[in-house]
Amino acid sequence: MKLTSSAFANNARIPDRFCFGNPSNTEHVKLGENHNPDLKWSGIPANAKSLVLLCVDPDVPSSGEDVNQEGKTVPATLARTNFYHWLMVNIKAADGSIEDGSCSSGITSRGKQNPAGPAGSQQGVNDYTNWFAADPEMSGEYYGYDGPCPPWNDSLLHHYHFVLYALDVAHLAIKRSFTGGDVMALIEGHIVGEARLIGTYSLNPEVK
Repeated sequence: MKLTSSAFANNARIPDRFCFGNPSNTEHVKLGENHNPDLKWSGIPANAKSLVLLCVDPDVPSSGEDVNQEGKTVPATLARTNFYHWLMVNIKAADGSIEDGSCSSGITSRGKQNPAGPAGSQQGVNDYTNWFAADPEMSGEYYGYDGPCPPWNDSLLHHYHFVLYALDVAHLAIKRSFTGGDVMALIEGHIVGEARLIGTYSLNPEVK
């Protein structure tokens, strides 16, 4: 299996266009265009019956105590956890693609509710749902893709894993507001192929 994008090469920096937050000359961060990157997949195994697409950042601080705090830095040695930026299941088991901005274009306060996607696919809630839960202006269920916006004071470069799984099941019966944890639990033992594309991003000017 192969997963590629014309937007960035494997292990290269993700362009600002595809991020929720961008560096700012006057503030630490400004809102980005938040386009989903174009993706293309091929070489699907003959025994695959459906596909799952995820975007996950495994470099998110496990503690938010110092996150985005003036005069503080999130140390690279801090334990890290997963933050899911995109969850899509029940994709047709065939070579396919997604165009730049076709599933996400711009930031929707309180989250997109019915994002576009390949025919028959279903998209879950990403982890901005939890991140904004206590924000009266932004709280809501964030479906589909919302791009990188790592802490601006994090000393660790973040890695964004776009992962395509081929499954031996034709359809995942899953609730509407499914999460990354829900997906990983359901696909365990059903993966017959995997392809991965990794992009990097940081809002800390000292991190390259």
